[in-house]
Order: sequence, then C-alpha cells, then structure tokens
Amino acid sequence: MISIIVAVAQNQAIGKDNDLLWHLSADLKHFKKMTSGNTVIMGKRTFYSLPIRPLPNRRNIVISDIVGEKIEGCEMAYSIDEAMKMCSKDEKCFIIGGGSIYRQFLPLVDKLEITWVYKDFEADTFFPAIDETIWRIEAQSGKMHDEATGLDFAFFTYVRR
Repeated sequence: MISIIVAVAQNQAIGKDNDLLWHLSADLKHFKKMTSGNTVIMGKRTFYSLPIRPLPNRRNIVISDIVGEKIEGCEMAYSIDEAMKMCSKDEKCFIIGGGSIYRQFLPLVDKLEITWVYKDFEADTFFPAIDETIWRIEAQSGKMHDEATGLDFAFFTYVRR
C-alpha cells in the first residue's frame, strides 16, 4: 500500500525555502512510528533537507531526474512510475515529499496520513486541496496542543471513497 504522509497548515502550506514550517515533537514521533520499518519515497531536495540521511530503519527511495545518479544508502528511481514499481503490494510505502512529488503521487496513492496544523503560514510549497468527493476521513485524533510552539494540530487518515 502506498500512502502520503505530510503535515499541512490550514492554508495548505507545507514548506518554505526547502524546510519545514514548524517542528512539532508529537508529529515527528508520529512520522517515525508510521514510517519505521517501512519504505519512504522522496524527491532529491527533500532527501538533502533531512537532518539525518538516509532515514534510519527505513528503505529510502529517492526520485531523481538525473538518470544514473546514485546516493549512498538509497535506492534510486528516475520516474514516478519506477518508484511505484519498487513498492510491492504487501509492503507499506510512504511518500514523504516534497511538493512536486506529493502532487504527482496524489492521484496514485491509497491513503493520506495528514497532520493538520491549525494556523496559516507564509510558504512557497503547498499541498493540494483534499477533494472530499475522492477522499473520506477514516480516522482522526482529537485536537492537540504543542506547548513549545503554541500550535494546535490533529492527525487524520483519509482513504479513497
């Protein structure tokens, strides 16, 4: 199963200057719990923005538009189709960014794991709006508050209708 995992502001913002807009401890723990032991797929800029790379205890697939490019500790895909084929039906694969990768995978994935952050942010990268005729909420946490940042957020799981 291929899922997108992403944290999104209420104005659909997800990043600025190739970095996250916030650091929520609970969201980072949620990301680690969801992706550990599984496959993560990302674009090259997202890979290089990670504080630890490749992500430990995960199969890391990096999508590059430079055919033949290699990144130590990662498997490479040179197209969205190639990355899709690298995920078997019985394994969990998570698309972890960035913006262009999310847009290209959105029509292809089975599930969305979204952390909604209840604030607008200035950004240069946005997540597409969720079409409620295509996606339905399968599960959601209650609203939580992060003391360190003052931000309110919640975890949502969406599946295709």
